[in-house]
Amino acid sequence: MSHEPYKQEKLAELQEECDAWREEIQELKKSLQIDDLTPKQRIRVKSQIKAAEAEFQEISQQIELLDKNTVSSEQLYKLLLKLGYKRQVRLFRQLVDAQSVSAFLIHGSPEHGQRWLLNRLVGQYVPQSISGKVVKIDLGRKVRRTNVSALWRQLGSYFNLCGRGISPVEIAERVYRCWQTQNVLFVFHDVDCMPPAYLQELIQNFWQPLTKKARNYGISDFQLLMFLVDYEGTVGNLDALFSEEINPTQPYPVKPPKINQFTEESLLDWMETEVDQLPIELTHDLDDTVRAILEESEGIPEYVLTEIFDRCGFNYYEEVDRQWKL
Repeated sequence: MSHEPYKQEKLAELQEECDAWREEIQELKKSLQIDDLTPKQRIRVKSQIKAAEAEFQEISQQIELLDKNTVSSEQLYKLLLKLGYKRQVRLFRQLVDAQSVSAFLIHGSPEHGQRWLLNRLVGQYVPQSISGKVVKIDLGRKVRRTNVSALWRQLGSYFNLCGRGISPVEIAERVYRCWQTQNVLFVFHDVDCMPPAYLQELIQNFWQPLTKKARNYGISDFQLLMFLVDYEGTVGNLDALFSEEINPTQPYPVKPPKINQFTEESLLDWMETEVDQLPIELTHDLDDTVRAILEESEGIPEYVLTEIFDRCGFNYYEEVDRQWKL
């Protein structure tokens, strides 16, 4: 049952009990006004009133707790930013802490939360990068899959370079100048759609010359960051284009571990950590809830996130539309 219907049903039950005890207390207090009560009867009624008031107080506290134990869709989104992706997050934090010029591959099988992770990394660890020059390119479009010149034309247009015959070296020079005055953030979505030769050209003819110049000659207070987002989990196999370790002398994009499915251990650990912040019905019988979520989602990250949102009475897709900037 999703959060809001559950909450309303439970509140109605508790309120009904509360009203019943309130009436009981009132009736008992009225009975004390009867003149012909014996002392023994009066003591018994007072004891009944005390017990009824204790029940009433306990139920009132349950109602108050249930009212407090509610999260908004935005609060749930923020709590879920702590779930999973530990190895990818750790390597990215090390990367941006070590150098201001960096590139990072996000890769995994379909529906493994690549965009979720992209927006999480930027939002939590380099939020200032969004305030500068942001270049988002969808490489899934057919024209860019078949003609690398189309990519150079679009990329050049972000830096006031127009016309045919634009070279990646020219674009890199403009990017370098731009980086002197502001943050520059590149996001290349669907790199798995590019022919390997085109991806190699993007990295070797554009990114590597740019980063070499930035590191050898550039002095800037700003961030120069590139994300390559692979939604099929195939690009990471091109070992010659990536580095699995952070090496300031090698301008290769860093390749973290491929995104895996969420495990029972990771989901249970997250729930136990955030138990005081999550809706009560999500954290009741934790082990059973975790198993049910994983059974429904098969551990696929986007399905897990969607299932948790749904169980709390919210829509995952509506919330990410509000939250995502990339």
